[in-house]
Amino acid sequence: MTVSVVIADDQDMVRTGFRMILESQPDIEVVADVVDGEAALAAVAEHRPDVLLLDIRMPGLDGLEVTRRLSGTAGSPHIVIVIVTTFDLDEYVHAALHGGASGFLLKDASPAMLVEAVRAAAVGDSLVSPAITVRLLREMAPRTPAAGARRPTEPLTERERDVVRCLARGLTNAEIAGELFVSLSTVKTHLANVQAKLDARNRVEIAAWAWESGLAATSA
Repeated sequence: MTVSVVIADDQDMVRTGFRMILESQPDIEVVADVVDGEAALAAVAEHRPDVLLLDIRMPGLDGLEVTRRLSGTAGSPHIVIVIVTTFDLDEYVHAALHGGASGFLLKDASPAMLVEAVRAAAVGDSLVSPAITVRLLREMAPRTPAAGARRPTEPLTERERDVVRCLARGLTNAEIAGELFVSLSTVKTHLANVQAKLDARNRVEIAAWAWESGLAATSA
């Protein structure tokens, strides 16, 4: 399977570097690289890529608005959005994750991390830069469980809660399966059930809910 990617960043060096790294991989194809949010929307509509690497701070339409439009508009092509940022605690990243982004990556990430992030995002197997994403969610979560945290349509089972706790720590599906001594397919089934109960768009929203609700801070 070839993963198609659009890169949106107003810095020429970033786009060029990312393109060179990704196109060196036989299973990744960069179908477009663009300089701003309007061009990103146009490229997504034209190419329907699997992954959009999206800068937050761009002239005109910024990455937050692009994320909102692609995640919240009926009929928009399904696409996994990975936010690319200079700072790992950029105040805008939290809003981007809640807006529908699947994770984020630092601009100074290693070439191997960039490739891993794109591949992981394409299959939905793990948070992008999981340790960083989880640290961000932990630090930005309320000190006490938020009263306004979304409520599941029906209570999570104890095993589902175990899976979510592991997810909130940044574990991949395979790592969750190993820690809980269950099969990979069982983990995927539990996560699918949780996603439906929370009406969450992706794994990041599940992890964010775990921290906001206080579940991630509790022991099994």
